[in-house]
Amino acid sequence: MQIGGQAVIEGVMMRGPNSFSVAVRTQSNGVKVHKFNTKSITNGKIGKIPILRGFMALIDSLVLGIKALNISAEEYGGEEIKLSNKDIFFAMAMGIGLGILLFIVFPASIARILQNSIQSAFLVNILEGLVRIGVFLIYLYSFSFIKDIRRVFEYHGAEHKVIFTYEKGEPLTVDNAIKNSRLHPRCGTSFLLIVMVVSILVFSILGKQTLLLRIVSRIALIPLVAGISYEMIRLTSKYRDSKLAKFIVSPGLALQYLTTREPTPDQIEVAIEAVKSVLSLEGVSDVG
Repeated sequence: MQIGGQAVIEGVMMRGPNSFSVAVRTQSNGVKVHKFNTKSITNGKIGKIPILRGFMALIDSLVLGIKALNISAEEYGGEEIKLSNKDIFFAMAMGIGLGILLFIVFPASIARILQNSIQSAFLVNILEGLVRIGVFLIYLYSFSFIKDIRRVFEYHGAEHKVIFTYEKGEPLTVDNAIKNSRLHPRCGTSFLLIVMVVSILVFSILGKQTLLLRIVSRIALIPLVAGISYEMIRLTSKYRDSKLAKFIVSPGLALQYLTTREPTPDQIEVAIEAVKSVLSLEGVSDVG
């Protein structure tokens, strides 16, 4: 059974096909685990439709990620910071708006300026994609200097180490997990980088456009780009030992040096509790 996860505030969320759990290190130094039974939107008929399942999986992950962050914030920070549905909706809207501004509007504006001096629309679209990747890298690098974000990156590393331990069939212990890599090929960071690269390929064939049309077309094609990227992740995971798959995932693995940090043993303990909980919900008894 394949599992995946996400670092949250002082904790880790782990997800299986029919459940997810959120384990958080509390202020009293204990570990509180929240368990949920839930089916992924891609488990039904949608999961059999290439491209569409990728976009739906992205939406599903975003919604679940916000819920997990809210749980961890409430558990670690107390009831007074619990977010209402209105707060969550506002936070998601702000996040999406910022993402569109940074990764679509800004690169599109640069491309529109370049059109005045570069005749090749194909080259302009390629340069737009490179600007988008540059903004993405600067964004991640800047965040790595924030103390609280570095803590999240450490839990991100713990998540990967424990998933590797499970995938190797080893007992889920700190000693086993700490030896594993903090870089994982199925990481969401790798997915985002593949999205950036695929967007270059897709957008490059659109030709010369006005600024408004450039922005609208990029937003409209997000489902297609996400879907193609998802299928690439599936293929590289299936054929992960091939040279081509290793080549495709290598930039994403390198990028994880920015988005993960070496975790402490107590952070690995939290990730282990998250994995054990989700395996228990999935009916997997041998969890080490």
